[in-house]
Amino acid sequence: MATARVLLAIFCFGLTGSFSLFDRHLLANDSCRQRLVQIAQHEVGVRELTNNNDGKRIAEYLAAVKLKGRYPYCAAFISWVYQQEGFAKPRSGWSPDLVPLSRLTKEPLPANIFGIYYPELGRIAHVGMIEKVHHHWAITIEANTNVAGSREGEGVYRKRRHLKTIYRMADWIGREGGATHD
Repeated sequence: MATARVLLAIFCFGLTGSFSLFDRHLLANDSCRQRLVQIAQHEVGVRELTNNNDGKRIAEYLAAVKLKGRYPYCAAFISWVYQQEGFAKPRSGWSPDLVPLSRLTKEPLPANIFGIYYPELGRIAHVGMIEKVHHHWAITIEANTNVAGSREGEGVYRKRRHLKTIYRMADWIGREGGATHD
């Protein structure tokens, strides 16, 4: 009986339009997240040419943040992914810039950006994108890493990280569910 009441309430909200507006917002947000994750997924397997932050695809990631040469590119990769979906930001090759205080979240949602803190550097020195979450584990897509999860690797990989190893997470999608231009 309680289930029938809940279903009837949902149906009534749908008729008045208030629930459908809420639902469309969630669908747009989810759709945007899915597209960002799909863009990143297509890059898994990209490798450096000579294991020295080089190669055609790596240069494209770096160009997205106006860097020329051989630089670490984990942040540039994430910026490139967001650029492909029409986002103006994030747009930086500096890892800490991708997890600013204004964008912090505790929700490990698909397409959220995560940062790994390195005590020896005193800062976040590696970032990646959350693909999905399973229990206490995040499946991630990261660039400039390797099988071991280094921050100085040779390509784009899918990784599995325990949520407790993630220092910060940022949500750049916002309430609009699409490209942001702030």
